[in-house]
Amino acid sequence: MDIARPSQARQRRRRQIVYVAGGIMLIALVTMGLARLKPAAPTVERSTVWIDTVKRGSVLRQVRGLGTLVPVEIQWIPAITEGRVDKIRELPGTQVKPDTVILELSNPQLQQETLDAEWKLKAAEADYKNFEVTLASQVLAQKSEVAKIQSEYSQAKRQADTDTALQKLGVISQMAMQNSTEKAQETATRKEIEQQRLVQSNEVLRAQLDAKQATVEQFRALAGLKEAQLAKLHVRAGITGVLQEQTLKVGQWVTPGTTLAKVVQPQQHNGVIAGHVMRIDPSVVNGTVTVDVALDGTLPQGARPDLSVDGTIDLERMENVLYVGRPAFGQEQSMVGMFRLEPDDKTAVRAQVKLGRSSVNTVEILQGLKVGDQVILSDMSRWDNFDRVRLE
Repeated sequence: MDIARPSQARQRRRRQIVYVAGGIMLIALVTMGLARLKPAAPTVERSTVWIDTVKRGSVLRQVRGLGTLVPVEIQWIPAITEGRVDKIRELPGTQVKPDTVILELSNPQLQQETLDAEWKLKAAEADYKNFEVTLASQVLAQKSEVAKIQSEYSQAKRQADTDTALQKLGVISQMAMQNSTEKAQETATRKEIEQQRLVQSNEVLRAQLDAKQATVEQFRALAGLKEAQLAKLHVRAGITGVLQEQTLKVGQWVTPGTTLAKVVQPQQHNGVIAGHVMRIDPSVVNGTVTVDVALDGTLPQGARPDLSVDGTIDLERMENVLYVGRPAFGQEQSMVGMFRLEPDDKTAVRAQVKLGRSSVNTVEILQGLKVGDQVILSDMSRWDNFDRVRLE
């Protein structure tokens, strides 16, 4: 018969426990090792990224912005009087001079009013001439009367003097001498009155003549106004420039004050043109500042008002600074993560870089890189979860 051996059973259980414990430890060690392994670095095509080298030297700091080309002088041409568009002489985009006729308007009523004003002026001028001749005749008549009285007075004065002498000699009576003296005094009084009347007549006649002259000037001003309005029916540019707007059609009726055309006088347009900042807007709108730039140079052929332009402004020249090309992301005076190439030139490792002042194409490096380092400037946001990439 079989006899159980307790010692062998215990040894078998011990071996089983040891095997199980060893297996558990092995699994734990493998798990810990796998947990400590770094994830595989993703691969990036070298031709798809932009790589630049960190340098030290002088940098011209610039800013760039979009804007609109605005003409220096704008001439809005309003309608002076109402009228109908008869003919369009020039179209938008045409180079014009001050006397260039852009539109031709017509207004039969204004033409008739102009003729009436001219006839009224001629009638007023003729009336003035006729009145002037009449007044001159009246003045001459009054002068003739004064001369006649003067002659009568001289004769009466001589007769009175003679009668006074004869009365002293006893040739004539006292009564005859008194009659001669009184007649001389009467004639003297009449002479003074006629002289005063002549002076007053001159003043009155001059006032009447001035009134007639004022009437003539009134009709002359009215005729001039109507003639000017009639001339304005030939709409002219007024300045040398480019006809930018003209939206009227033949047959359209316009009223006074209606904008007929817009002529602009741009100084510089299009191409690459130097300029200088003439005004900086004190307010900030949506994180941007508006500046006015006066352009210097020659007007290109392709110049057009309200054209969108791309401007670059020189701010300062930074000397002896560490700089690199401007990355796709990252504002000035901030910390950004940039992939720096390793010495093997096949691996790039993320580095924390502090940026300083930025320009259009470059940015100042304050911390995290040194001269000769190569960094990736392209957008690497797809690999934000990785600190290392491989380049192929």
